[in-house]
Amino acid sequence: MTPKVKIVTDSTAYLLPETIARYDIRVVPLKVIFGTEDFAEGVDITNEEFYQRLAKSRALPTSSQPPVSDFIQVYGELTQLGYAIFSIHISGKLSGTVNSAMVARAAFPQAQIEVVDWLSMGMGLLVLDAARAAEEGQELPEIKATIKRLIANMNIFGTLDTLKYLQKGGRIGAAKALISSVLKIKPVLALKDGEVKVLAKMRNRNKAIECMLKLMAQRVAENTTIHGAVVHSRALEEAVALEKEVRVRFNCAELYLVELGPVFATHTGPGTLGLAFYSEDLSE
Repeated sequence: MTPKVKIVTDSTAYLLPETIARYDIRVVPLKVIFGTEDFAEGVDITNEEFYQRLAKSRALPTSSQPPVSDFIQVYGELTQLGYAIFSIHISGKLSGTVNSAMVARAAFPQAQIEVVDWLSMGMGLLVLDAARAAEEGQELPEIKATIKRLIANMNIFGTLDTLKYLQKGGRIGAAKALISSVLKIKPVLALKDGEVKVLAKMRNRNKAIECMLKLMAQRVAENTTIHGAVVHSRALEEAVALEKEVRVRFNCAELYLVELGPVFATHTGPGTLGLAFYSEDLSE
């Protein structure tokens, strides 16, 4: 008999607690580091505590992947119970998390463990789809094929209040950060294949948000249903307004409002606002 599949992810999926409990998803936390202190995201530090520390800290925080031992513990518990494992994680171009997961997988050569590099943000949508598929009784190869197809159709757009966090973390060229800060330009960014790309440079925040909506309209065929999330870091009012606008303009099967946690906020800073979505039309 084929074992049931359990879903493993990391804390950058930013799943709601009720979603984690509903599908019994195992979440391995990344760490955020202030000086000599490190905190497991979602375990040792809340979003509110993180931003309070960020406001007081002279130096910007950093982040680090989970140790291999954390994955070995989770994989070991699940394999002993007879589960196959679908483990999906933040891009290897942004974090070493997926590498830790792959090293841990090698410790269980007889187990059915699929480790997938998501390559972008918006991972929570995919984790939820994988959990639903597992609950429906889909086997590991079916779940993997479904998520790979969704990954290819995922779109991620965002705008930042400042580029200094990306610049410090080496996620975008220093020249672009300098130009944007001097000219007060609000960039519209895309995250694809684990790399940040500048799609447009708008003169103000409202124009950047409207640009994201126009880009979304270009990617969604008429009368097509979408699954999506509005993500933000300390930009709740704007995020709520954007969520309402997306619901007005598009046919949403589901649309979540998600606050990014400490790890992503370490690299994007407060004021981040973004859209993650895929269309049900997966013919392309």
